[in-house]
Order: sequence, then structure tokens, then C-alpha cells
Amino acid sequence: METKITQDDINKVVWKACDTFRGVIDPSQYKDYILTMLFLKYVSDVDKSKYAEYLGRYGGDEDRARRAMRHERFVVPANSTFDYLFEHRNESNIGELIDIALADLEEANREKLSSEDGSGIFRNISFNSSNLGEAKDKNTRLKNLLIDFADERLQFDESHLANNDVIGDAYMYLVSTFAGESGKKAGEFFTPAEVSTLLARLTKSAPGARICDPTCGSGSLLIKAGREVGNNNFSLYGQELNGSTWALAMMNMLLHGFDSATIRWGDTLRNPKLKEGDALMKFDTVVANPPFSLDKWGADEAEHDPHNRFWRGTPPKSKGDWAFISHMLEVAYEGHGKVGVVVPHGVLFRGAGEGKIRKQTIDENILEAVIGLPANLFFGTGIPAAIMLFNKGKKSDHVLFIDASREFESGKNQNKLREQDLTHIVDTYRRFAEGSLPAGVAEDKYAYVATREEIAENDYNLNIPRYVDTYEEEELIDIAAVQKEIASLETELESVQAKMKSYLTELGY
Repeated sequence: METKITQDDINKVVWKACDTFRGVIDPSQYKDYILTMLFLKYVSDVDKSKYAEYLGRYGGDEDRARRAMRHERFVVPANSTFDYLFEHRNESNIGELIDIALADLEEANREKLSSEDGSGIFRNISFNSSNLGEAKDKNTRLKNLLIDFADERLQFDESHLANNDVIGDAYMYLVSTFAGESGKKAGEFFTPAEVSTLLARLTKSAPGARICDPTCGSGSLLIKAGREVGNNNFSLYGQELNGSTWALAMMNMLLHGFDSATIRWGDTLRNPKLKEGDALMKFDTVVANPPFSLDKWGADEAEHDPHNRFWRGTPPKSKGDWAFISHMLEVAYEGHGKVGVVVPHGVLFRGAGEGKIRKQTIDENILEAVIGLPANLFFGTGIPAAIMLFNKGKKSDHVLFIDASREFESGKNQNKLREQDLTHIVDTYRRFAEGSLPAGVAEDKYAYVATREEIAENDYNLNIPRYVDTYEEEELIDIAAVQKEIASLETELESVQAKMKSYLTELGY
């Protein structure tokens, strides 16, 4: 195919498709219908492209081409293709036809398109739902949706998605466009691209690594963490509580060729599903952007946790931040496992039970770095966040603090980390990790390397301003020079006023 599909092309189609549902369903639900149709279109286009390729290879022999297609990544029944649905777009039961197409696609690819309990990834969505309006209106909307996705700009083959996070980027586009309208905490389900990139670089995994995101959302952070390895020798694992978001993560993995990724659906804190036998699975790298300060996360059950994840202490019922961190620490390999997590700043200094857990991690010498990010990076919240890095194979007794809050590109709705900002953070961290930054000031007003003794003297408070001094002295004012300038201006003003009076007299005023 000669023309490369750009993310802008996809966004334009997605935007147009949103008009189909505007005013009918909540904007937070747009993504479920639109991204499912995007996935179906991709699978159908790739299937059609491969079939044409085999026909050409076998001189038009359809039987041989069909036999070859049985060994492709996806088996696409004839009635599950986008072309079939488009041809039947005028049918009075088009919603039912789409649902049947998705169900048959699941059945034909059960190993890839189902959860461990056998539930298909499309089970939470119905294009035949009464939520889409009365029959006639619903049929018109679905017909228009199919017409939107038949856009000639949207013709996929396998090469288009090799290096693009199509589902993730389209999801981010939908979330950023409609977050305010939907009133949802979009940041809990999608990590901005540059923050995912930063976290992936900071926790760069070695070849052969097991990489996990226990609150994986649409899976984009997990994919970026895998790509940082530099080759295909890694394995991806994730768990997601929200059913429709879990389905997006599954689709995202498949779109990127990560067919062997293991993504579980369920509550990581109450019911962790990534296990080997009865024990929690262990990982080389664990990354996450958990929901900030989650209320009712499961504190009552934590006391009797069969995996003893909360032995450092039980976080408060109304703030689950340290519960997620505790889980991540427990599933990281002893001796070398790395953990990178996005947190609200309260995690760094709140007392009581959280303070006890924080103290324990510092006494264990597994906390490696605390990095303050700019405000207004995340969808749905303007509060600044931080990244905490833990390392179970840490070599020094020091902790790196970085205040990166002032380096960003200002945006109308969201601020953004630029490549130069990411590089500054990562390079500073890597110099620290390599042992080339001793205790003391690492970079004036930006980074500081603290000893554990210093942190203990601060009552284990990790608030970044306690370590990175960003105070700017005000420029000294030369009073004599200012008085001289005022006198000069007053003399000039008197001269101007005299001229004005002369002009007014000439005019007879």
C-alpha cells in the first residue's frame, strides 16, 4: 500500500464517528463503540490484504490461498468482515449483525479474544442496544458509523501498526477531547504518552525480562516498557479492573503483535490474578499509573491478605496509593526487580500508616529516586504528580531527588513534557544509577542526592522541596538609581505637560 495512514487520519475519522453518538450516549462511552469498530476494521483489512497476497503468490488458486489463511494470526469469518457489514449497512437489523459478527470473531479466535474464564472481549458492548435509540434512529446511526470507517484514508495492512499505538493514541484523543464533557477521571485509565515514555525509559528492562503493569488501563504504558528492551525478547503481563478498558488493552496488544501478552480482568488489590500456582507471579520490571488516592480500595480484606503484601503496614481506607505500591514491591523479583510508579505528592509526606510504610521502604534501602513532574499533565486533574522508583538490587545508600516541575511545554488544556525534558530527567537518573553522582547537590535547583541519614533527619518526609532548593533570590534594587530615574521621568513629564498647555492655548482652550 503506497499511502501511509497517519494518526491524524485516524483522529479525523474518529472525530467524525463521534457525531454518530453525540447526544445519545455519554461521551465516556464513545470509545467503546468507536475503538471496537477500529479494531474490527484493522483485523478485516489485514485479513483481506493477506488473502490478496496469497492469491498472487499461488497464481489465483483460491483453495490454496484459503488454506494458507488458516495459519494467519486471526481467523475472520465472512460475516465478521467490515466489508460484509458495510454491504449490509441498510439492513433493518444492522445492530444485530454487528453483534453477531463480533461474537463469531471471538469464537473463531477464542484463545486470543477471551479472558481466562472464557468471556469474550466484546461482551460488554452491544451495537444492538436500546441505549443507541429507537430502531430506526439506531439503524441510521450505525449505517453512518460504517460509512465513516469506510473512509478511503483508513485502509490498514500489517505494516501500518508496527510502531504506532493506534488504539492507545485514538483512546487518548477521545479521552482528551471529551474528558471535560464526560466528567470522568480519564487520567485513571490512560497515562499521557510522554509520561508513559518517561516511566518506560527510567525502568528500562533487559532482554528476557518479565514486565508487568498491575493497573494497565488500555495497555499503552506496558507496550512502551516492552519496546524499551530493544528487541522482542520480553513478555508482557497486566491486570485491569474496568471491563471495557481491559478489552481495549487486549485489542491494543493484538494490534501490536503481542499475541502472547497476558492481560487479566479483575481487581489487583482484592483479587490478584497474575499467579503461578497459589503464589504471586514475580517480575523483573513493574510499572503503573494507579488511580490516585483510591477510596475503599480493600483495607478490610488487606489484613487477611493470603499473599501477605501489606506486611509493611496497611494503608488508610480512603487512600490506596501505598496499597498499589506494596503490591508492586511484592511482585518484583528479590535481588534485582525494579518498580516505577506514578503517585500524587501526598504519598511523599502523609503520616500515620502511610508514613510507617514509607519509612520501612527507606530502611530497606529499596527506594532509589523521587521525581517531581509538572502540574496539569494528566487528563481530568491539574494536580502535579511524582514518579517513585524502587530497586530491589540497589547498590548505594542514597536517594535521588529531581524537581522537573518547571520544565515543560505549556498547553491550553494540558501541559506536555518535551523530548528535551524527558532526556534531562533520564540522563540525570542514569548518572545516579551508574554511581557518578555522589551525595550532595547533583544539579543546582534541579537535582539532589540525599543520604538515608538526611531523610531520617527529615522524619522520612520525601517532599521534594526539602531536598532540592529551587529558591530564586530576588535581584537587588539600586535605590539611588531608581530615585534618579524617577526624577528624570518627573522632569520629562513637566516638559510634556508644558507643551500640552501651549497647544491647548493656541487652540483657544
